[in-house]
Amino acid sequence: MARIGFYSGSFDPVTIGHTDVIDRAARLVDKLVIGIGVHPAKAPMFSDADRIDMLKAETRKIAKATDTKIEIVTFSDLAVVAARRNGAEVIFRGLRDGTDFDYEMQMAGMNGAMAPDIQTVFVAASPNVRHIAANLVRQIAAMGGDVSAFVSPAVAKRLEGKAAKRT
Repeated sequence: MARIGFYSGSFDPVTIGHTDVIDRAARLVDKLVIGIGVHPAKAPMFSDADRIDMLKAETRKIAKATDTKIEIVTFSDLAVVAARRNGAEVIFRGLRDGTDFDYEMQMAGMNGAMAPDIQTVFVAASPNVRHIAANLVRQIAAMGGDVSAFVSPAVAKRLEGKAAKRT
């Protein structure tokens, strides 16, 4: 039986911090489902379709290198519900710092109460990407800054295009 993991986020945009967690999570499962949270109250910079395209492009090499099937889905309900719907037995959560840890511990406890059969596994971000946050990347890009240290060249180009449209 295939071991399935679930990793969720807004991925607006996908950063090298996200792909760091995806790469390491993929090494622990046979299939990794990446869930893009879609919430009507939020106005993301990138459309759902754009985020799916970016994630597919950014994870292609990871899937091949780890021999893991990677599937991209969207969801608008609870992440733990989406994980269950996709057959996951583990939810991966990336940790950058102590603030993330405190929040993620609470979330793991709540998810564990709702779905005790689904385990949460924390993946500590690699030291070279711990400082990266998608919201800061969006702000830097919107102000014309260089985001090349935080995202792949393909994502940087998409961000540049979005920033140009806003000016």
